[in-house]
Amino acid sequence: MGDKPRLIVGVSGASGSVYGIRALQALRELGVDSHLIASKAAEMTLGYETDLTPAGLKDLADHAYKPSDVGAPPASGSFRSLGMLIAPCSVRTMSEIATGVTSGLISRAADVTLKERRRLVLMVRETPFHLGHLRTMTQLAEMGAVIMPPLPAFYAKPESLADMVDQTVGRALDLFGLDWKPTRRWGEDLESGRRPSARR
Repeated sequence: MGDKPRLIVGVSGASGSVYGIRALQALRELGVDSHLIASKAAEMTLGYETDLTPAGLKDLADHAYKPSDVGAPPASGSFRSLGMLIAPCSVRTMSEIATGVTSGLISRAADVTLKERRRLVLMVRETPFHLGHLRTMTQLAEMGAVIMPPLPAFYAKPESLADMVDQTVGRALDLFGLDWKPTRRWGEDLESGRRPSARR
């Protein structure tokens, strides 16, 4: 992978584009080479939810690919990486990955991540879930994916929405062995869960 580890970041059209934004910012802080794939629907959602333009989103990544470019490096198993985070992950994207019928680069890169036995983390953003959603998530978990809906951790005592987002992104990055400083940890940073011997 060269001098820096790589992580593929997919951003789909579900609500919650801020998770993809903060993940890219965190990876830059951590010195991880980020490879962004944002769907057309993600660009639309970005406009609804943030002041960031699609070009601005791409500027946060070290590399960005067109969602239709199935010949891009992340589409091949020979492209080594820590894995792939999809933040947020829409139900459509989740379903494509589960069936293996990939229509674009996000689902193709996710499929490759699974077949190469690398870590795939899906921040599935939908609620409530019906039985079909739950069965699809079970199928993906059986295939090796990690299903991680972006749920707030109130034990971290967040003081803002930004704190909640950062804690969720930090916990997602934990799954790739990446320790991002804003992540608050039970037994270490939080007085209510700190053990006398714990040092940070």
